[in-house]
Amino acid sequence: MARRFSAPYQEEPFSGLATWSRNLAIFSVVAVAVSIIIVRFGFLEVKPALATFFGALGCAALSILIGLGAFAAIWQNGTRGMGRILLAFLIDAAVLAYPGYLAYQYRKLPRIYDITTDPIDPPRFEALARLRTGEGTNPAVYAGLYSAEQQRRAYPDIETVELEIPVDRAYEATLRLVHRRKWLVIDERAPQLPRRIGRIEAVARTPIMGLREDVSIRVTPDGEDSRVDIRSASRYFDTDLGSNAARVKKLIEDINTAAENDKDKPAKKAPAAPKAPPAKTVKK
Repeated sequence: MARRFSAPYQEEPFSGLATWSRNLAIFSVVAVAVSIIIVRFGFLEVKPALATFFGALGCAALSILIGLGAFAAIWQNGTRGMGRILLAFLIDAAVLAYPGYLAYQYRKLPRIYDITTDPIDPPRFEALARLRTGEGTNPAVYAGLYSAEQQRRAYPDIETVELEIPVDRAYEATLRLVHRRKWLVIDERAPQLPRRIGRIEAVARTPIMGLREDVSIRVTPDGEDSRVDIRSASRYFDTDLGSNAARVKKLIEDINTAAENDKDKPAKKAPAAPKAPPAKTVKK
């Protein structure tokens, strides 16, 4: 009969709470990634995808609470699992950091979703209007005077862009900037007689979730100069957490820079008229 030797040292078991905390943290980050993919690629409607997203945030918060309980248990009975708790806390912090910043923005910024440089006569959504008719979408008409007043208080620097270049060049510069941002252009109409008003309608996306926000741009002549008005509105929810204002401000800045560069370019010289061939002399 073989002799059995007892182990001289038996390791303490892992804390079950620590394991649960780690597993919930891993599940939350996977659920967040899945919800982002669903919204970006349109596999489901926005609301079910966001329900998954907020459920993932709830799992991350629960993971923190369980991790704190696991820490107290390890402190008392000496079981293992501190590494799992620390890993869970790192994952939870990564998952909750940006939503926490958005929650701060929600409390700080006005609850508006429609930003424009011209609240009196904002650029209209025409081609985009048919994309804003589904259930839960915001209307295509401008949000109104209440939104305009809230915008004036929060973003007083958002105003019509006045450029010292002709309307045709202003339209071309603006359209180049829209394409550079890789927005989905739904409609574009260059300035033409008799009114010579240019229009661009496009769809932009928020950086992480990829939520659709609609943009309408109007380029009008102002004598020899031009004016550009911009409107950016979220397709869903009654607040944009500042995303539309940030988009409009950046576009205004880039349009002004492009116009300055265009204005500084030397005018192209007109091609010289071809010289007439010398007259032939007729010998008598």
